[in-house]
Amino acid sequence: MTTNSTSTSGTGGPAVQPTTEELVATLYRDGIVACRGAFSAEWVDRVREDVEAAFEEARSRPDGAVGRGPNRYYVEIHPEQLRGFVDLVDHPWVRRVCTGVLGEDYEIVELGFDVPFAGAVNQPWHRDFPAPEETRRDGRLTSLAFNLTAVDTEEDMGPFEIALGTQFDDGTGFDHGMFPPKSLYPRYEERAVRKFPRRGDVSARSALTIHRGTRNFSDEARPVLVLGVDAPGAGNAEHHDTAVTRRYWEQLPDRVRAHLRCPVVDELTPITQKHTIEGLVMGEA
Repeated sequence: MTTNSTSTSGTGGPAVQPTTEELVATLYRDGIVACRGAFSAEWVDRVREDVEAAFEEARSRPDGAVGRGPNRYYVEIHPEQLRGFVDLVDHPWVRRVCTGVLGEDYEIVELGFDVPFAGAVNQPWHRDFPAPEETRRDGRLTSLAFNLTAVDTEEDMGPFEIALGTQFDDGTGFDHGMFPPKSLYPRYEERAVRKFPRRGDVSARSALTIHRGTRNFSDEARPVLVLGVDAPGAGNAEHHDTAVTRRYWEQLPDRVRAHLRCPVVDELTPITQKHTIEGLVMGEA
C-alpha cells in the first residue's frame, strides 16, 4: 500500500499539514473535514474489488442489502471482507481525527458501503440518526462517519451534497429526529456543497450534518466505503452486527484491537441489514 497524508498545494508543492486541533476545529465548524491523497489509487481499486464482491454476495440473499432510495443500496460488512481494513483504520490521519474528536478510547462500530447506481435520485435532506443528548445539551460530537470513494467522482455521478455547519441545528421538529421540514430546505441549499473526491481521498463527517446523495445521471455506480466510529458510550454499536473471527483477531495489531469492540467469533454469520432509514426508501418526494 502507498499512503500520502499530505495534501498538495495549488503550486504543486507540499501543503502545510494541519494540526489535530485544526482538523477538529474544521470539523466542528463545517461538519466535515477531508484528507486528499491518503491512499494510492491502486489500493482503492482493491477496495472496490472487495466492495463489488461483497455487494454481489449480499444481493444473493434476503435482507443482505438495504435500499436507501431508488437504485441506491447500503451493505454492512465484516472487517475480514475488506483487505485494506487495517490500512484504513490505522492510517495516521484517521487516528488523529478519531482521537481529537472522540478521545483516546474511541470505538470502531461500523464498516459498510453505499452504492448509488445509474438512475439513483435525490435523497431528501437528512441526518443519519437523531442528535444525542450530549450534542444537543453540550455541543459535543460523539460519533464520526469516514467516507472513502471507490471511484473518481464526476459531476454527473450523483455526488454527495452536504449543508456545511448544520450538525448542531435543532432537530426537535424533524421527522423521527432525522428529516427536517421542507421549510428549512432553502437554508440547506444556501449552505450546500457538492463533494467530488478522487480515489485515495478520505473524509470524516458528523452524521448529524444535514446531507443527501444526489441524482446519478451517469451510467456508472459510485460506491463509497463507510467507517463508523463512536466515543465511548455513544451507543451506535447496538445498531450494527460487525464481528471478526478469532483467527483474524489474533493477527490484528494491538493498536487496532484496542479500538475494535465487536464480537470475536469462531465463524462469521452473513449480516442481515437492520439499519434501515425508512425516509430514504422512496427518494425525495
